[in-house]
Amino acid sequence: MIADEKALSRLMAASQRGDKQAYTTLLEESSRWLNRYFRRKIAPDQLDDLVQEVLVSLHRKRASYDPARPFLPWLAAIARYRWVDHLRSAYRRQEQAFDHEDPGEEGGQEAVLARMSLDRLLENLPEGQAEVIELVRIEGHSIAEAAALSGQSESLVKVNIHRGLKKLSALIEKAE
Repeated sequence: MIADEKALSRLMAASQRGDKQAYTTLLEESSRWLNRYFRRKIAPDQLDDLVQEVLVSLHRKRASYDPARPFLPWLAAIARYRWVDHLRSAYRRQEQAFDHEDPGEEGGQEAVLARMSLDRLLENLPEGQAEVIELVRIEGHSIAEAAALSGQSESLVKVNIHRGLKKLSALIEKAE
C-alpha cells in the first residue's frame, strides 16, 4: 500500500492520541516513502541507516506535528535535515581520512594535486564566491556559519555559491 497524504495525516494524528496500531502503520509507510525519497540521493549501503535516523527523529518530534497541516512536507523537512547531517558527517569522515594520510603515501600525491587544481579553479572566481564555496562545499560549514565568517548575508552566500558553481562547471566543460 502506498499511503497518500490524507491517510498519513490521519495515521499521525491517531498516533499522537496513543493508537499503537496507527503508529506502527505510520512508521511502515514512512519507511517506504523515505526509501523512495533517498534512493537516488545516497549510496545503497547507507540507505537503511539514514531511513532509521529519520524514523528516530520522527519519533522524537512527533509531538511537534500539527494535525491541521500536511504530514508529508513535515516528514520531508525532517528527512532533508537528516540527509544534510549525513552528508556533513560523511564529509568530515573523509576529511579526517585525508588528515591522517601521509603525503608520502600512495594516494597522498593525488590529494595534493586535486587540491592544487581546485585552488586554481577557485582563482577564476570573484573572491566572495570562492570564499563561500570553500566554506560551505569544502569545509562543510552551514550557510549561516559561512555568512558570519564571510560577512555576507545568507541570501548572498546562497547566490554566490550558485553562481560560482555554475561558473566552475562552465570552466571545466570548456577545458574538456
